[in-house]
Amino acid sequence: MGTSDSIIRGRGAQSAQVPTRFGLNTREADGDWLDGVETIDGPGPKLRTTVTEEFPKTAIAYNASPDIPFDRSLNPYRGCEHGCVYCYARPTHAWHDLSPGLDFETKLFAKPSAPALLRKAFAARGYSPAPLALGTNTDPYQPIEARYRITRAVLELCLEVGHPVTITTKSARVLDDLDLLAELARRNLTAVSISVTSLDPRLSGKLEPRASAPAKRLAALEALAKAGVHANVSVSPIIPAITDSFIEAILAEAGARGVQSASWIMLRLPHEVAPLFREWLDVHFADRAAKVMAIVQSVRGGKDNDARFFSRMKPSGVWADLVRNRFRLGMKRAGIPQAKPVLDCSQFRPPSRDGQLALL
Repeated sequence: MGTSDSIIRGRGAQSAQVPTRFGLNTREADGDWLDGVETIDGPGPKLRTTVTEEFPKTAIAYNASPDIPFDRSLNPYRGCEHGCVYCYARPTHAWHDLSPGLDFETKLFAKPSAPALLRKAFAARGYSPAPLALGTNTDPYQPIEARYRITRAVLELCLEVGHPVTITTKSARVLDDLDLLAELARRNLTAVSISVTSLDPRLSGKLEPRASAPAKRLAALEALAKAGVHANVSVSPIIPAITDSFIEAILAEAGARGVQSASWIMLRLPHEVAPLFREWLDVHFADRAAKVMAIVQSVRGGKDNDARFFSRMKPSGVWADLVRNRFRLGMKRAGIPQAKPVLDCSQFRPPSRDGQLALL
């Protein structure tokens, strides 16, 4: 474990270094200045979260990736205050000349025009409906959703026009929209996946410091299931020698709460996520850092990350096979039916751009 003086508390990343692959200017704190701060002014101010509103030209992002089950998504926010150290979306902050580390979780961007842009997309001639995925990059229910309510506005529009929508989150804040989700589910228009990485709130507080505690996520899964919403528990990511011991217990807890399906993803460390995660290991789990990374590399062809289609989602090797078998048996014992949601695209009726539904 790292010393208490070396830990940046309340945040996942432990530094704000900018990536070198884009040739950005590096940041280095002046040592003399830091000495002065400590002796004269005392410790520096706490990191604060800032939000910048941005106004993109489109709301829907399309993809042609052959190994993911959706072709379109919408992300109401860039960056994520949950601060999950393992988040594969962190490198996207480099597009703003910002750090994938602390900047990613403290310098956020909101898209208040997203619902209006989505309405415009739905109204476009020739638009063909298919499930719209929310939360594929950053969490649609991170804390600033309580202020902006962009996710709720998107769900209201999807309900209005009969468009299927899926949600991935690790926040119990999803229950703020249970009224909409229940109605969408009644019409076979939604499914919700909540990721649970461990059952230890202290561990979760280090991994994902501003996300909902594990107990609250499990309670949210139960509330969704009782409301008739297809609820999936995602045991993701599985981190070798740190969270893998919770696999069976998470499945048992989720099964007891009525989830309809379960899934898992092995830890992925693309681009700047790998050094950020190594830094996190050195601070919180120095005693097993080498072991963790050795297993990670053993399932990724000897590398920190394997970005190839299909293999990025399907780790290989003995350790990966063991996890697959444990997960399969864990689901069976938990009584999780592994039902697949069938979302209905036939109810879609395009709106007009003035906010009314088209007659035909």
